[in-house]
Amino acid sequence: MFKYFKLIAAGAALFSVGLPAAAQNSKFAFSVGGGFTQPMRYSDGPLKMGYNFTASAGVNASKHVGLSAEFGYNHFGISDSTLASLSVPNGSTRIYSATLQPTFHLHPEGRFDVYTTVGGGFYRRTVEFTEPTTAIVTGFNPFFGFFPVEVPAQTVLGSFSQNKGGINGGVGFSIRVSNDSATRFFAETRYHHIFTSSRDTNYMPVTFGLRW
Repeated sequence: MFKYFKLIAAGAALFSVGLPAAAQNSKFAFSVGGGFTQPMRYSDGPLKMGYNFTASAGVNASKHVGLSAEFGYNHFGISDSTLASLSVPNGSTRIYSATLQPTFHLHPEGRFDVYTTVGGGFYRRTVEFTEPTTAIVTGFNPFFGFFPVEVPAQTVLGSFSQNKGGINGGVGFSIRVSNDSATRFFAETRYHHIFTSSRDTNYMPVTFGLRW
């Protein structure tokens, strides 16, 4: 997880190097980030702590207010007790989200900024149960040529998805990486509430990333 997050952050930093100070007042804003996600009420029993990835693009309506369209991905394992009660060996839960996020900045032109965000939109939750197996693939070696290779794989025992609406809200802070760049490092946490059937799904991602 952290390997991929480092690659994302490095790519964003390289992209933003050399942006002029005037870009700090740009009408457009972008961000990428990743981190860990804690299941909350009703979800903290069946789900394990997971990880998240986010990317957004938006506009700055004013110095203090922005609006962005955000894609989010959260992945969780399923607790051992839940797997045992269902008599399955393994499983996971994936949540994709597409939301609109108004953001309110307290000190947007300073080196250090604190902000709040609220939003809502579309959430897709997929629960999948699997068991270990093996698969045969074709390998190649310059000396031996092509040959069959047995590799680990997963057999899907069952999978089901729900498409629901949801809301979220949270706080964060950002720090400008240098005085002559629009790029900021940010850290934030939010509470997500999805109106899934039977019981709502609740989780709190903590995300670190870059915004420019």
